[in-house]
Amino acid sequence: MAASRYATPMTAHRILIADDDRLILSTLGQGLRDAGYEVLEASDGKAAVHLCETAQPELAVLDMRMPGLSGIEAARLIRERTKVPFIFLSAYGEHDIVRLAVKEGALGYLVKPVDIPQIVPAIEAALARGADISHLRESEQNLITSLEANRVTSIAVGLIMERYHLDRNTAFEQLRQIARSRQVKVRQVAEELLRAADSLNVLAKNIAPKDPPDQKVAP
Repeated sequence: MAASRYATPMTAHRILIADDDRLILSTLGQGLRDAGYEVLEASDGKAAVHLCETAQPELAVLDMRMPGLSGIEAARLIRERTKVPFIFLSAYGEHDIVRLAVKEGALGYLVKPVDIPQIVPAIEAALARGADISHLRESEQNLITSLEANRVTSIAVGLIMERYHLDRNTAFEQLRQIARSRQVKVRQVAEELLRAADSLNVLAKNIAPKDPPDQKVAP
């Protein structure tokens, strides 16, 4: 088939196609299967959102003007509830429509009618861009986690320094030795230490002696 001449994927990427036009849905679905993709089909926006949540496709191709839940509204829910990237299909190519697609975070935009030789390169480009974004998010999350771990550990080291009058390196080494002996991460020990310190602070406030009431002196 002609589609095999166009950027056939090396692996069977899972693609969701959502369009209320049954003919377009069937034609694109079968064409993409012939091109080597695993294809999920949805005839409305609600079904598209559900499939993104449950089947987790690598990319959603959404018609912008579906009845009921439109492609735009479906894309917003998909973005809020999942990490599935998406591109739009539309019978319109006006500047405002394209700008709206970009605003909603679409990785691509295709104007109908589309055929397999046209849509396959767009899908491959969107998959590559989606993978880049996923890697960036993962790197950002790893950085946030690392910074938080360093912050917690630094506070715990500060408590040890103050409590036992140690320098920073010695205090950290004590923390690390406890972690090694228990075969856990330093951050875990640091978090436990901070929780214990918080508990002691609450206890100290509760049992602190109360100031005696003012006593009136008889004239």
